[in-house]
Amino acid sequence: MQPSSSTSAAPLRVVIVGGGTAGWMCAAGLARLLPETDYALTLIESDEIGTVGVGEATLPHIREFNAMLGLDEAEFMAATQGSFKLGIEFVGWDRPGGRYVHPFGTFGERWGGLDFQHHWLRAKAAGKPVGEFAEHSFAAAMCREGVFDMPDPDPRSIRSTFSYAYHFDAGLYARYLRGWATQRGVQRIEGKIVEVLRGAETGLVESVSLESGARIEGDLFIDCSGFRSLLLGQNMGVAWQDWSEWLPCDRAMAVPCASVAGITPFTRSTAQTGGWTWRIPLQHRIGNGYVFSSAFCSEDQTRETLLGAIDGTPLAEPRVLRFQAGRRERGWEGNVVAVGLSSGFLEPLESTSIFLIQAAVTDLAKLMPRPGGAIGPRLAAEFNRLFAIHYDRTRDFLVLHYTANARHGEPLWDHVRNMALPDSLAHKIDLFRSSGRAPDYKLGLFSRDSWLAVLMGQGIMPQAWDRQADRAPLDQVAERLSDLRERIASNAAALPAHADFLAGYCPAGEVAVVA
Repeated sequence: MQPSSSTSAAPLRVVIVGGGTAGWMCAAGLARLLPETDYALTLIESDEIGTVGVGEATLPHIREFNAMLGLDEAEFMAATQGSFKLGIEFVGWDRPGGRYVHPFGTFGERWGGLDFQHHWLRAKAAGKPVGEFAEHSFAAAMCREGVFDMPDPDPRSIRSTFSYAYHFDAGLYARYLRGWATQRGVQRIEGKIVEVLRGAETGLVESVSLESGARIEGDLFIDCSGFRSLLLGQNMGVAWQDWSEWLPCDRAMAVPCASVAGITPFTRSTAQTGGWTWRIPLQHRIGNGYVFSSAFCSEDQTRETLLGAIDGTPLAEPRVLRFQAGRRERGWEGNVVAVGLSSGFLEPLESTSIFLIQAAVTDLAKLMPRPGGAIGPRLAAEFNRLFAIHYDRTRDFLVLHYTANARHGEPLWDHVRNMALPDSLAHKIDLFRSSGRAPDYKLGLFSRDSWLAVLMGQGIMPQAWDRQADRAPLDQVAERLSDLRERIASNAAALPAHADFLAGYCPAGEVAVVA
């Protein structure tokens, strides 16, 4: 029988090193999930140290995190200048001029216990008028129409078949969570860390010393120090797995610009010669950037392309971020757990950075050591198992976007199309081509529908389907497909424009622009 938490033991001292989105999501999440009498949460940050702050697009999982905190959605969105996100539009990734949407929702419906794509593939091969695969996604139709409304709670409605995420100002989100967390007992200490002190015998971190001379002791340290990885990388010496052989982009240039008429309910990612540009619409501005490979594109070329692609007047000078794709071998070592950029980095192609923070926080909360108990290796081993799953499966999904391209004659795109793939990804692609089966994980990011969107959106078409689909009469299948497309189109056309919905639901006031 598991011993119950005892108030006789001193609270476990949890010290979070670094603020920003990672630090304050961690502080807020642990403050909400853990018994306040058993854990003393302290966060150390310096206002003089900037944060990366380009993670402005999210995945639907963030709604679970905010709901767990009990945040009011309309209030949170107004405070962060937020807009809704129904998916990502990819322009030019399969071939120059092509486009498709990765929607946050299902494709079709399961018929006869089979995934929808098998029926569609069979009918298409038989020459039936099946339409485009993307026409069978309600979320994709909403993106095309530029509309938004809340999902219908009735599971029988076509309007229940989508989910949504947010675009928001990452700096304002961290500020919002900071206020939430400090009101609930998280102690914030302003200061720069100048020394990390470890036990000579144990090797565990015992305290950190600040520039002011203060010394902060702790039992468990959470490294949210960003790319520096001050604790896990620099002091605990956990090695880095370099994934640049599969994800060669190593720079990003970001610039905000003034808003223009209308607010699209999706992120846009446009393939460029040296990488890709992003467009993220908020209520008060548009976030823009260019993720590129310095081996294939210069910063001058990047700047020219980026400034030529934005919709409105630039609101700041473009700034450059340097990075390397990959992750630490482990996310938990000794009494140090890394969350956010200190544990790994994957380019923001599918808006995964905030999810990876969220996953680490919730996994850590479930595995948090008891007050007065030892921080045993089994907890770290399970955290690291989940950590590897989250990062490795996300990596495969991102690499798929690059390798499945038909941009012939462009050095970067020729390179990634012909590179050797991770075995795990090569298996997924080959299985889909030969059988129409797409990955459908219980752990890790990206469901079957996400894989279907990118695989088919970038021209990977199966050569076969589940033979059980052959039992259904073809004419009946074609009729059901036609009915589904009609329901999707008519319902999407009846919804309010995204900008109109925002104006009525969560209008945001004027704020100082966070560059």
